[in-house]
Amino acid sequence: MSVLDRKQQPSAAQRVAVVGGGITGLAAAHRLAELLPHAQTVLFEATGRLGGVLDTVNTDGFLIERSADSFITKFPWAVDFCRRVGVGPQLLPTREARRRAAVVRNGKLHPVPKGFVIMEPQQLWPMLTSSVLSPWGKLRLLAEPWVARKPIGKDNTAVDESVASFATRRLGREVFERLVQPLLAGIYTADPQKLSMAATMPQFLESEAQAGSLLRTQWGRRRNATEDSQGTTESGARYGMFLAPEGGMGSLVEAIEKKLKVVTIRREAAVESLQRDPSGQWRLTFNVQPATESFDAVILALPGPAATRLLHKTNPDLARPIGEIPYASSVVVSTGFRRDQFRQPLDGFGFVVPKIETRRIIAASYASEKFPGRAPHGYVLVRTFVGGALQPELVMQSEQDLIELVLQELSSLLGINGDPQVVDVARWDAAMPQYHVGHLDRINGIEQQIENQSGLEIASNAFHGIGIPQCVYSGEQAAERVATWLCHP
Repeated sequence: MSVLDRKQQPSAAQRVAVVGGGITGLAAAHRLAELLPHAQTVLFEATGRLGGVLDTVNTDGFLIERSADSFITKFPWAVDFCRRVGVGPQLLPTREARRRAAVVRNGKLHPVPKGFVIMEPQQLWPMLTSSVLSPWGKLRLLAEPWVARKPIGKDNTAVDESVASFATRRLGREVFERLVQPLLAGIYTADPQKLSMAATMPQFLESEAQAGSLLRTQWGRRRNATEDSQGTTESGARYGMFLAPEGGMGSLVEAIEKKLKVVTIRREAAVESLQRDPSGQWRLTFNVQPATESFDAVILALPGPAATRLLHKTNPDLARPIGEIPYASSVVVSTGFRRDQFRQPLDGFGFVVPKIETRRIIAASYASEKFPGRAPHGYVLVRTFVGGALQPELVMQSEQDLIELVLQELSSLLGINGDPQVVDVARWDAAMPQYHVGHLDRINGIEQQIENQSGLEIASNAFHGIGIPQCVYSGEQAAERVATWLCHP
């Protein structure tokens, strides 16, 4: 039985605070409004705008996403959330005819082999005929079914290891360096030598544990027509599984805010401390008046460092492991060009850059080729990603230096002539949590600590997934736990 079906409801006097106005906090506040419309829910946001890293700007007809530009439908939570806030009819799929990506090799763009998704060669022939891999790399890939599986743990589950270790061991170093590493860098901006397989791609660990081989697992899997259309005809990612609001992610944030009619929203209200008082209530202090308020329950929807700062006095044993979760920084440089400025036609949705190419960008996405309405007719919008865990020093460069860096790289790889018509630089400091080996054990310990804090919940993309669907799910689950606790303390 859901909380909505329970007869007992909290009184109007009961108060819940949601700290953080990013997509996770917004999802939590919205779910509280659905479940507990008579309670007093207050959303606190330290800045002047909602949405967190989700930020859409419109400049001279260009619709520019400053961070995430879409979400995957593999997990249903974001799609369901969009429908409930009224954005469902506005969701756009990616352009079907262009669902492919390229990878840089020796300074040139080469197609990612058809059907290769992150670490899964869904079709063997495109891999064997690909210009991305050498003959030795292809032979090593063919040997994958005969590579010994890694011993499983005492509980018959796969043992965690790094992405670099797993991919190199199973697929060979060349496939890892030329395909796996750059494709994953575009998602996690992470160091694959540290990135946890169990926390990011457990399905491949399971394939090895159960079948002993990724290729044998793929060959033995009977695919239905839907899976074929979404996976095997694409390269790089399952682009057919991505959606975006027609008006950009900013329109989703605006739609959520309009739905929060029973929620009080306080912008530019930074929470400076969090303490449990003798009565059992949670006391929050702020940088604005009123300086102190008390709540029956609190949801912290904050990045790890911010949550750690609030918890270090209240519960240092909880704050410590949250503070140990590392974060990476990155920059998104968006540039708009006339289409005739490109010496070669754009093919696909963009390209990724292997670390071994020693270039200064992670990837580039052709935003206007991916979704309609992102650039005026006759123009192209390119989003270029810089920094991440492997090149953190680049994030510290000045805005002008970053623009020049990106223009040099794009000119070299895409043959662009002339200056861009528009430029936007979004710098995200310590915004991407890093799921290092052992991440799940750390999160299990954190969640056990949270269970002992009555009326306190933490919702975060630092726990079980960095994507928008996982953020929505984390926020909504925290709200449901709070509602259950208030109804049945």
